[in-house]
Amino acid sequence: MKKITTIGLIILSVSIISSCVNSNNQQAELKKKKAELEKLKTQKEDIDTKIADLQKQIGVLDTGSTIAAKPKLVALNSVQKADFKHYLELQGSVDSKNISYITPSGQPGQIKAIYVKQGEKIHKGQLILKLDDAVAQQNVVAIKQQMGSVKAQLGLAQSVYQRQKNLWDQQIGTEVQLLQAKTNVETLQNQLKTIEAQVKTAQDQANQSNIYSNVNGTVDDITAHVGETFNGNPLTGGYIRIVNESDLKITVTVPENYLGNIHEGSQVIVNMPDINKTFNSTISFISQAIGNTTRGVTAEIKVPKGTQLRPNQIAKVKILDYNAPNSIAIPLNTVQTGEDGKYVLLASKQANQLVAKKARVTIGQLNGDSIEIKQGLQPGDELITEGFQGLFEGEPIFTNSK
Repeated sequence: MKKITTIGLIILSVSIISSCVNSNNQQAELKKKKAELEKLKTQKEDIDTKIADLQKQIGVLDTGSTIAAKPKLVALNSVQKADFKHYLELQGSVDSKNISYITPSGQPGQIKAIYVKQGEKIHKGQLILKLDDAVAQQNVVAIKQQMGSVKAQLGLAQSVYQRQKNLWDQQIGTEVQLLQAKTNVETLQNQLKTIEAQVKTAQDQANQSNIYSNVNGTVDDITAHVGETFNGNPLTGGYIRIVNESDLKITVTVPENYLGNIHEGSQVIVNMPDINKTFNSTISFISQAIGNTTRGVTAEIKVPKGTQLRPNQIAKVKILDYNAPNSIAIPLNTVQTGEDGKYVLLASKQANQLVAKKARVTIGQLNGDSIEIKQGLQPGDELITEGFQGLFEGEPIFTNSK
């Protein structure tokens, strides 16, 4: 009984293995057949395409053939000469030529009062804030008191000198007494001059607590507060920033490989996408040094007055870096590539039929969807701008415009 069972298990295992092997073989064979089918389909499509092309060519060349090539509808555009311009498109930002951070003319001090608010229009010379001037004013008072004392001493010395001079004129007294009186007057006069200068200096120092704007503009930002020490440095403390919006510029980084094509005075088209505004301008400045990280130079563009731009706005800049007057430009998509180079298809009249004609071209600069043609086309050529896909030279064509 054990023998029969063992033999049965062996037969069953062999059957399962054979079934798996057959299944794997079938899958491999199926995959192979599918691949062959796809290959034949591809070959058939290529053959059908070649047959159709040959039929068209035969229809054109053999007018007596039963295979008639149907004219294909196309659109034509007459080639004309015009100015061709290429623009370098970059992104820049609005900057102000006059962004001022208000700073004290003397030593930093504690803020006692701020007289402007954010967004306020101010003028040059307007009082912005006041620093604590108690110590400076005390110094002024002390020096003025000293000056008063010297003035009193001078008045007495002058009186003594005058009396001594009167006596000397009457030949009373000695010359030494007269000279001593005169010296005392001169000494006190010199002291008074020195103290008057000290008073002026002390008063100037006291006045330095009043801080004025050095530009016309708008208070753009205030981070300083009453009671804080003010030095005007935006990196180390509170500050007041003034922006002159009437004197703006646009800065842009120009890659170094374009430096030979631009210069100061180059024409520029500026688009401000945030406010949907476009204006023309010129490059007013180009830096000399190339940035280590940007590998370009900074160019500044004039902003016309009244544009109402704001610092740090994004600007799309188009710089004219190539201009070819009286040249030919055509749509980029009409240029095709063949075994012998670039070409386009033109409409040519043969007998009473329009046919496609291949024209080899030499291309130049690209600007948007237009490309410059340096050689190969002449004014008046009828360029096929639509329907040229799949056309070959000599194939009949027609257009609704003629």
